[in-house]
Amino acid sequence: MRAFEDLTLLRAFVCIVECGSISAGARRLRISQPALSRQLRTLEELCGTALLRRDTHRMSVTETGQRLLADATAMLAHAEEADRRLRDDYTTLSGHLRLFATVDLGQWVVTPLVSQFLQANPKVTATLALSNRPLQTIQEGCDVGILPGKITDESVIARPAGMITLLLAAAPALVNRRPPAKALADLKSWPWISVTGSQFWSAREITLVGRDGVEQTLRISPVLISEGVTSVREAVRDGLGVALLPDWLIKDELDSGELVQVLPKWKAKDLPIHVVYAGQRVLPTRVSAFIDFAVRYLSPTRKAEKHTGGN
Repeated sequence: MRAFEDLTLLRAFVCIVECGSISAGARRLRISQPALSRQLRTLEELCGTALLRRDTHRMSVTETGQRLLADATAMLAHAEEADRRLRDDYTTLSGHLRLFATVDLGQWVVTPLVSQFLQANPKVTATLALSNRPLQTIQEGCDVGILPGKITDESVIARPAGMITLLLAAAPALVNRRPPAKALADLKSWPWISVTGSQFWSAREITLVGRDGVEQTLRISPVLISEGVTSVREAVRDGLGVALLPDWLIKDELDSGELVQVLPKWKAKDLPIHVVYAGQRVLPTRVSAFIDFAVRYLSPTRKAEKHTGGN
């Protein structure tokens, strides 16, 4: 072992010098005087020289002791600061969050969620990464993700956090060019627009549930498949085709008449939202607090109160 490998020995030496004697240092450290003397002797043996000169009247620090004292004081201060930061990480709402979400969910729902959390916790900062291909993001160092659809990564914990309501919508111009649709089969010949990503909903298959609870599935051949639902919405607004879209994303368009629901008596299956994070036993306080906040924010109760949803 070397002199700087044991902080206990360095702390003992610094304490003796600061207190002016071994007996006073022992009282501060709450150990016996012989135990502290043994620690000093061990450190001197590791250094290969005396660190203190002692007689019956006074104690002085040798030249080597002075150099060691400066280095030991700096090392102990750094260790204490690192320990404080580590404790703060797990006991206080402070520090940096590394978050991720799918692009549209992140822009429309997660960004205001994060904004509210940061305003409520001003000592926390965050980075929000947006990607529709979030595999391995937890393994790459992110703390928390908010994702729609099926979770296929078995290495993460996924807490349910509400559902996404999907509506079948099209531009009035497209609807007016087609015979009235009364059943799902009537939409077979319509142009379709889909979102890619099997964790969301199928790009080539649409399943709707009637009021009687009976499911019907329609195979489709989309004219456009996009990674983003905002992109799909814009193509639908332009009259390119019909598509399943999150209710919150098209609320204004439905209210203004830019878009209309197709087969409003039929309902698509809701899409789940999950808050995902690594399966660690102990999470920093800021991470666990954000997870709880996100689940509450996205909960069905809050969604009903605010008349909003997410994707």
